[in-house]
Amino acid sequence: MNRYGRASLRLLPAVAAGGLVSLARVNPSTALARVLVDEMARGGVRDAVLSPGSRSAPLALALDADDRIRLHVRIDERSAGFLALGLAMVSRRPVPVLCTSGTAAANLHPAVVEASQVGIPLIVLTADRPPELRATGANQAIDQIGLYGDAVRFFTDIGVAEDRPGAVGYWRSLTARALAAAGHATDAGPVHLNVPFREPLVPDGSDDWVEPLDGRADRPLWTQVLVDEPRPRPLEEVLGPIPERGAVVVGHGAVDPAAARLLAETLGWPLLSEPTGNARAGTHAVPTYPLLLGDPDFAAAVRPEAVVVVGKPGLSRSLLGWLAGTGRHVVVDPRLRWADPLRRADVVVPAVPTARPREPTEWLGRWQAADAAARAAVDAVLDGVPEPSEPRLARDLMRGLPAGALLLAGSSRPIRDLEAYSTGREDVTVIGNRGASGIDGLASTTVGAALAHGSPVYALIGDLAFLHDHGGLVLGPGELRPDVTLVVVDNDGGGIFSLLPPAGQQGFERLFGTPHGLDLAAVAGAAGWACTVVDHAADLSDALSGSGSGSGSGPRLVLVRTRREQTAALHQQLQQAVSRAIRGNDLPFG
Repeated sequence: MNRYGRASLRLLPAVAAGGLVSLARVNPSTALARVLVDEMARGGVRDAVLSPGSRSAPLALALDADDRIRLHVRIDERSAGFLALGLAMVSRRPVPVLCTSGTAAANLHPAVVEASQVGIPLIVLTADRPPELRATGANQAIDQIGLYGDAVRFFTDIGVAEDRPGAVGYWRSLTARALAAAGHATDAGPVHLNVPFREPLVPDGSDDWVEPLDGRADRPLWTQVLVDEPRPRPLEEVLGPIPERGAVVVGHGAVDPAAARLLAETLGWPLLSEPTGNARAGTHAVPTYPLLLGDPDFAAAVRPEAVVVVGKPGLSRSLLGWLAGTGRHVVVDPRLRWADPLRRADVVVPAVPTARPREPTEWLGRWQAADAAARAAVDAVLDGVPEPSEPRLARDLMRGLPAGALLLAGSSRPIRDLEAYSTGREDVTVIGNRGASGIDGLASTTVGAALAHGSPVYALIGDLAFLHDHGGLVLGPGELRPDVTLVVVDNDGGGIFSLLPPAGQQGFERLFGTPHGLDLAAVAGAAGWACTVVDHAADLSDALSGSGSGSGSGPRLVLVRTRREQTAALHQQLQQAVSRAIRGNDLPFG
């Protein structure tokens, strides 16, 4: 006890190398760490991720000691960053990720960029050397000030902790501000707190502190930030008279997929949603739109007079080409970061508009008839090929997922195959790292999503993405092992490039195909993951059911081997079959 009463936090016992020490024995680094962690827990933080290091020891010990926060440990900072991303993506709570100084902090950058692009609330805690050790050649010291540039919503270098009046209010108000910036109602994203620590880095010191370390007794956070949610406007106020020929397009990061679907159904417009838009179900959804718009005649015949775009579209070149010829173009985004790669937007609104109900017209019927014909054509082609193929895998995987499943769609080909060849399900949620569309960190993001969502969680990724983040498969003995299934397409390289302009160029295989020649089942086995190999297309259902559906069976791999050359030819065959189908059914094009 000191003159202020017990100064340290009751829920955060101090731990030193020799075991538990007195609650009051705190040095400045320990005090700062305990206050930051307590304020984050008061602000709703329930998960945190760290990678080991010495300079970050005060925060590591404080996180481990707080039973309000579930702590996850990973040896690889890049994997740790994406694990935190997956946790925050699903929980929608800010998730701290902690690392030591030096290149450890640089390895968090890819996850920070992804979180920034789509508004995922991360709190990046980078331990640092104190100022007197910077720019001196001191070990493991780099310039961490503003390390992530404008990818973060808020940055500060906290400064070295000192035992002086006012420090606790500074630390707590700063943490409250970081939480508010990370979880902002209309512009969530990562924040960066650079935390320099002087030694000693473990609990030590006198039993006297200049002021209480406790937070406010009358409310959770030191500073509460209240932000109003954006309110929808009637579409008539935005567009004026609403035309018959319109469409609602839903891309990644859509603020309100349910409202977008309701708008389409109210107006009698087709609903064109990417997988991660999560608006692909219902009577107005047209899931085959990439193939329909891939037919030049159909695309020209269905030019809309207006579109409402919610989220970030851009998977299909056919969709982007079609949007380039639209009339009025309304973009929905509450942030001043709206997606408009074609520079076509003439109105930006913060929420999905409302509208008065209208009866469906021949315009919607044309889309629905074309979609039915296209789906029948796709099924006929895919069912006639007994070998595993990526289009059929995407279709059958979506069909075979258990109710309530969460599916991470990998960047590159997997999400595009889901877009073109699968139908939507109201009882399955699709997520993905579509902010920067990288293939890094996908395994870790999936594991993080599983830890936040609960089982069952699945991912559809390629072999290069799997290898890129195979460190994310490493789960230490004390770590939770979620029931997660990675469905990996093994075509021995980068399959998407066989469908892009580099195909056929001299040196293609080495420069773009990049075959790895590895046994991916052995890679998974080395990390303790079970593996099932799918050799026939019809075997996928058994492989998925064998992976468990919430039974706690643990992480596993379903490996589907395909051939890149055959897949490229199959894509062409499917597009041709759809074009024939919409002509053969005498669909109205005018």
